[in-house]
Amino acid sequence: MKKYVAEFIGTMTLVILGCGTAMLVGCDYIGSTGYILTAFAFGLTIIAMAYSIGNISGCHINPAVSLGVLMTGGMDVKEFAGYVISQICGAFAGSLILAAIFGLGGITDMTGGFGSNGLGGVNGSIIAGLLVEIVLTFIFVTAILGVTSKKANHGSFAGVVIGFTLVVVHILGIGLTGTSVNPARSIGPAIVAAFNGNTDPIACVWVFIVGPLVGAALSAVVYKALEKQD
Repeated sequence: MKKYVAEFIGTMTLVILGCGTAMLVGCDYIGSTGYILTAFAFGLTIIAMAYSIGNISGCHINPAVSLGVLMTGGMDVKEFAGYVISQICGAFAGSLILAAIFGLGGITDMTGGFGSNGLGGVNGSIIAGLLVEIVLTFIFVTAILGVTSKKANHGSFAGVVIGFTLVVVHILGIGLTGTSVNPARSIGPAIVAAFNGNTDPIACVWVFIVGPLVGAALSAVVYKALEKQD
């Protein structure tokens, strides 16, 4: 149960700080610092959580990461299900907290959808959106599997590597899909946006569930194959 609570808190924090930053500063990648600030908000939050709850749950705070760990033998199906439920609930709670803060404070949401993901950057192309999310998640999960492998010798630097990998992934992906690579992070804001009358994010949220999960599965298969070669 402690692991599930940790995953709930970690995912909630990621949404509050990552999506919250996007909502506050916007993500215009032309002549705006909001783009970079948002990328670093997500990455630095991962670093903070890695050193806060990593020793409790492994700090997945992402169903795609949990799927990669499941497929490489790091957890069983029952635990995986518990992690995913906790992560989605955490993301939803984080989005509700943002709704309260921005609503009560009368603050303009610069993203228009609680930092949710969309296909505007790829001109509405579902195929392009899926490809972006598959590729970026593949890169992100591969980095995680490698740096946390028993054969790795990165010690206390693992969290830093993972966090800055997420920063780089966001630098490319924000202008394309808003960068999900995390189904929970997409589901929470999309649901709350729908509650507030914006149904665009929920209509395409399946892209940000399928894409990251496919990318994570491919990463696990490829990483296991490469690891066997050693």
